[in-house]
Amino acid sequence: MASERPNLLLICADQWRGDSLGVAGHPVVETPHLDALARSGTLFTQAYSACPSCIAARAALFTGLSPRRHGFVGYRDGVHWRYPVTLAGTLAAAGYHTQCIGKMHVFPERNLLGFHNVVLHDGYLHFARSQHRNHSLIDDYLPWLREKLGDPYVDHTDTGLGCNGYAVRPWLYDDRLHPTSWVTTQGIDFLRRRDPARPFFLMLSYHRPHPPLDPPRSFLERYLRKELPSLPMGDWVDHELPAHRGLDSPVPRDPEEIDLARRAYYAQLTHIDHEINRVLIALHEYGLLEDTAILFTSDHGDMLYDHNYIAKSLPYDGSARVPFILRPPGRGVWDEKPGQEIDAVVELRDVFPTLCDLAGVPIPEGLDGASVLPLLRGEERGWREYLHGEHAAGPRSNHWVTDGREKYVWFSQTGREQLFEIATDPQELRDLAPLRQDRVAYWRRKLMRELEGRPEGFVQEGKLVAGRPVSPALEHAGVGV
Repeated sequence: MASERPNLLLICADQWRGDSLGVAGHPVVETPHLDALARSGTLFTQAYSACPSCIAARAALFTGLSPRRHGFVGYRDGVHWRYPVTLAGTLAAAGYHTQCIGKMHVFPERNLLGFHNVVLHDGYLHFARSQHRNHSLIDDYLPWLREKLGDPYVDHTDTGLGCNGYAVRPWLYDDRLHPTSWVTTQGIDFLRRRDPARPFFLMLSYHRPHPPLDPPRSFLERYLRKELPSLPMGDWVDHELPAHRGLDSPVPRDPEEIDLARRAYYAQLTHIDHEINRVLIALHEYGLLEDTAILFTSDHGDMLYDHNYIAKSLPYDGSARVPFILRPPGRGVWDEKPGQEIDAVVELRDVFPTLCDLAGVPIPEGLDGASVLPLLRGEERGWREYLHGEHAAGPRSNHWVTDGREKYVWFSQTGREQLFEIATDPQELRDLAPLRQDRVAYWRRKLMRELEGRPEGFVQEGKLVAGRPVSPALEHAGVGV
């Protein structure tokens, strides 16, 4: 060990639902290696992404700020990121060798955001590909793939799948060439060439299970004969599935195609799970495993056809709840009970201060997030009472508040309110708002407190006002306040 400070490994998947782990009780998903990690550490069962889409979620993770303060309250490409305080920058200044591999989804695309180096693969981004005809300027995976296959025209779009759709086709090439496997291979290579005189902070940022749904065939096949649970359909559902998410990204409605999409999604999870184990094996071989803290999470979930919805940006748990597993380093005193589950509400903004706390690095002032390490010791006093989430999304723009037991939802364009008792109804099948107006009023007051003074004018004369214009990015997005 180069110093008394632990190494830090942050593993972030893209669009991984909070319920989709074997250790979380999912009846189908196979995640044996993450399950083992959780049993040697702590599983946080009520972890959320407060603005559940790629850019806003990563802003929270990298800055430790709430959506209101980092400025992304929806999905907006092309906003320059100039945040003065970042997770990687803070750790680098404290002497850590910092590296990210995989998806960043920042702007400009090559923005290091405090990392010493980024080996980049954001997946297929319409905005970025339209701005750069030389795709190697914004993607390190694609030139690597072309070199490996000896073909300058190979692309990760060769399956014919769009980057946001739910059609399925297995990966065309060798499993080792899949973007998921590439992130792992590059991560293992970093362990070989890291600075041995300093502790490291390595972020492995997997693009999948975000579409395209292109798992290696061997992982898809293991799900083809499994019996899937029925899709949840709430008593409040009054909408149809969208036809597509862009013309290149259809949303199939045929039951057999829906069934296949769910299986392919689960296959992507199992593929990532096995790739994470490759990293754990490499850490062991380099003698680093016990000196490395490991945190696994995701930027947001995927509705995956629940309640006639797909993708993210919605207030429901399929979209907003994420996995959150923390295994502190083996040495040191953390007062942790291995295998424990904690139901305190945590959020992506808590990653930054938690990693600083693990590293013994002073947590920068002004962060909205908090270290979760006191929760490992059973110290919940002073923890957040509830979490406010939101997402600007046209007619489906929404705000929500939850304490991990109840959830109140307000759609800002229509004024529709919902109430769910997620402690007893985790699939959000029953909207209790018509029956529990007392609880609706209670949570409405909490939400108004959060929205007071917002530029959109959501609160006027002591009431929530529906129909106010919304934007996915506040004026200070990319800079923060």
